[in-house]
Amino acid sequence: MKQAPNALYKSLRWLVLASATLAASAYADDYTDVSQLMHANKYSEAMTRVDSYLATKPADPQMRFFKGVIQRNLGKPADAITTFTQLTQDYPELPEPYNNLAVLYAGQGQYDKARTALEMAIRTNPSYATAQENLGDVYARLASQAYNKALQLDGTNTAVPPKLALIGEVFKPNLGNSHTAVMPAVKPAVATAAPAPIVKPVASTAKPSASAPVVAVAAPVAAQPASPVAATAKPASSAEPKSVPLDAQANKAVEEAVLAWANAWSTQNMSAYLKAYSPDFKPAGNQSRAAWEKERHDRIVGKKNIRVTLTGLKIRVQGDQAVASFRQAYKADSLSASSQKTLDLKKSANQWLITREAIGR
Repeated sequence: MKQAPNALYKSLRWLVLASATLAASAYADDYTDVSQLMHANKYSEAMTRVDSYLATKPADPQMRFFKGVIQRNLGKPADAITTFTQLTQDYPELPEPYNNLAVLYAGQGQYDKARTALEMAIRTNPSYATAQENLGDVYARLASQAYNKALQLDGTNTAVPPKLALIGEVFKPNLGNSHTAVMPAVKPAVATAAPAPIVKPVASTAKPSASAPVVAVAAPVAAQPASPVAATAKPASSAEPKSVPLDAQANKAVEEAVLAWANAWSTQNMSAYLKAYSPDFKPAGNQSRAAWEKERHDRIVGKKNIRVTLTGLKIRVQGDQAVASFRQAYKADSLSASSQKTLDLKKSANQWLITREAIGR
């Protein structure tokens, strides 16, 4: 039972744009204009704008990302592969180009290359759900190829056909999609919001300040409001300190733990940064704790300047478990990116420690 490559290709999630939302005013109009042209399927006009922009700012990663998307939609997958490959080489810390590169490889039936690209995306960002899903689809296709080979070698093996049928069912809903659609069955990272840049170029070439980075955070929204005071309760005397409800205390403690984690990251204090994670924390992608710590050290230490800003912090506490969600803006040297992030925390002794982190939820 053979499965057409297009069945898998159509199931993979192609990123029209990534989920970052930072855009300097100096660049916003250019990004917006190109985005609108792309949404209107005016890809030739969009490419003209992109080429004009890159003529003066050839290193801009956002416009180069746009270029790869446009090339793919103009039916130039080889050019798009070249564009995304160069992006991965120049900006290896960005997972989105790896993801789109994998989708292009899958469209050509090069599933081993697609797998490698997705594994790089996940290594760059272990919490990258889109790449994780796509990798599962690629593994399914590779399994299908292996099962078909097994049947060729032994046509009497009755255990293989049911497995092939199961894989076929996984991709069956995608088989009816039009082969001529511009982006068939491809789910963008942001389904409703207008496109936004994956990264923002640094507008100024001024030397970063040597002062310690500031970690900003919006006022947290407590998901568990304090219980109302009973009507018969004795009013507090102006001379007496008011007691703080336990749930408010817990929310405050979690907030402080999250801010300390972000500050340790910004100041490149690896000792404090790693201590923010629970011994129970398991890196995504079956990566060992030791390998994860080394990778984080290599990515954080040595940057000229790092600034991690948290906004819209929301905290939910239930017993000794807590969830903190927020918008994270990250700036390091010439790279800026933003994403929604969630931390799961657990209280250990008097500390709230991170047990899991995820992007996009």
